[in-house]
Amino acid sequence: MGTFHWSKRRKRYNINISTRYGEWAMKNPSDQFHPATRVEALIQEDQETQTIDHHGEEKARCEWDFSLETVVSSSSRGAGSDALGVIQFDQSETILATGGIARKIRIYNVNSLLPHEGSQNGSDVALLDHSKACEYYICTPAKLSSLRWKPGSNSRVIVSGDYDGVVLEYDLERKVPIFERDEHGGRRVWSVDYSHCDPMLGASGSDDGTMQMWDPRCEGDGGCVATVQPSVTRRAVCSVEFNPFGGSMIAVGCADRRAYGYDIRMMKDPVFVLDGHKKTVTYVRFVNELTLVTAGIDGCLRMWNLHDSQMIRTYKGHVNNRNFVGLSVWRNGGLLGCGSEDNTVFVYDKRWGEPIWMHGLEPVGDHGFVSSVCWRQVREDECTLVAGGSDGVLQLFKGKRKTDAATGSR
Repeated sequence: MGTFHWSKRRKRYNINISTRYGEWAMKNPSDQFHPATRVEALIQEDQETQTIDHHGEEKARCEWDFSLETVVSSSSRGAGSDALGVIQFDQSETILATGGIARKIRIYNVNSLLPHEGSQNGSDVALLDHSKACEYYICTPAKLSSLRWKPGSNSRVIVSGDYDGVVLEYDLERKVPIFERDEHGGRRVWSVDYSHCDPMLGASGSDDGTMQMWDPRCEGDGGCVATVQPSVTRRAVCSVEFNPFGGSMIAVGCADRRAYGYDIRMMKDPVFVLDGHKKTVTYVRFVNELTLVTAGIDGCLRMWNLHDSQMIRTYKGHVNNRNFVGLSVWRNGGLLGCGSEDNTVFVYDKRWGEPIWMHGLEPVGDHGFVSSVCWRQVREDECTLVAGGSDGVLQLFKGKRKTDAATGSR
């Protein structure tokens, strides 16, 4: 039998990827990254949200009533022993997964976390214990920094990135790992995600300075189909996110203070570079096909127009100069959520640079902070925000649009 050359096989595979996405783009022209009509519509939308006037900026106003609904803690917790690094809703928005320092993936049913949901009379805060509120958990070999549900798996498969540089896919029905990658040289994996065009295609960003795309269908070399090094100085890749609207774009946040965008059909060079943060970019999140929000440890969020790589707005108010504090976008309501190192949850309306709502959590020790946040992507006049702390406490907030709130296009 002749020698098998992986480089040749990978080349063929990349051609197949390019062909596959080329065919998909032809069948779905309205979802491509740069179709003229879609670009014009999104540019108009962004212009409508830009309310900056050099003679005075419109005052931020809160059109929502927020309330704390549930607190989930542990009677046996120790300070810093159960810090929550990531919170993720599944695609049905009915199952919640958390991960962090405790080396556990905890799975919750949202109905059990929100006992008042659907009730008109419930007003008291529900106090729950992790051991009873959690449906089940899976022990992991290392501390977790990232989780992502696999699209199209009916909430059965979830992938984790850990502090040992390993990416693991778990079958939650059998509670066993089904795919493993250890291709980052033992350097911490900060972020993982799946493509929404082809759910078998995943990506991971690591302290080794690379973003790798991989596919379990591809044998050998960890299933790697592409590797990019955004920073010439090989600074850490802290966040990766495929375009959740189905395009061929993937965004990358890097410790070199920049965010990058790549077309997965041609990964050689970035199609955009966003340069504006003064320190490490910790998170990248798509607002729509043409708008991205980034978070940095320079204490601000920044919104970008990807059509021209220009910054739309800067959001300030939260404290962030050292830690990962979470970033999540509720697209239906145009709200941004993030944590803060003063142990406060912050909500911004994408139209204004000042926060519209803040909630301080009960401090545990001297160094508690909000370490992760996640919006539930359902409804338009009601919202759910989940925040996790460095003390391992999970808090769920409900928001309802005020009846006298001004209406307008978001």
